[in-house]
Amino acid sequence: MADNFNFELVSPERLLLSEKVSEVVIPATEGEMTVMAHHAPTMTTIKPGVVSVKLASGQVTKYVVFGGFADIVPTGCTLLAESAVALSELNRDTLTKRIEAARAELNAVEGHEHKTRLEQYLAELTHLNGVLVPA
Repeated sequence: MADNFNFELVSPERLLLSEKVSEVVIPATEGEMTVMAHHAPTMTTIKPGVVSVKLASGQVTKYVVFGGFADIVPTGCTLLAESAVALSELNRDTLTKRIEAARAELNAVEGHEHKTRLEQYLAELTHLNGVLVPA
């Protein structure tokens, strides 16, 4: 049996989860990352995607995050999301509004670096929309 560790998922609006868990899969910017107890200290940015949390009880819960960063230490992991919602609460309208807002911001931006980041964010949101909320 895997050791458990503390995991917190926090967004500016609220604390979504604070539990003992055995495993967390996070959508790190460089690719999916599985965090378990005794993980090496790491800090990573998060891209829009799904966070899969295996609770100490064995139950798996999923959340959708829209960017942020994770702080991982051997005894725990804290994911500070720019915005997050339980997967069960996600709907097409929510993602469509985020995609439209990202497109509007992209059309108004002038700096190349900011434009590149927005294009990547828009691509990730569009992919997420196709995967999570089928037509």
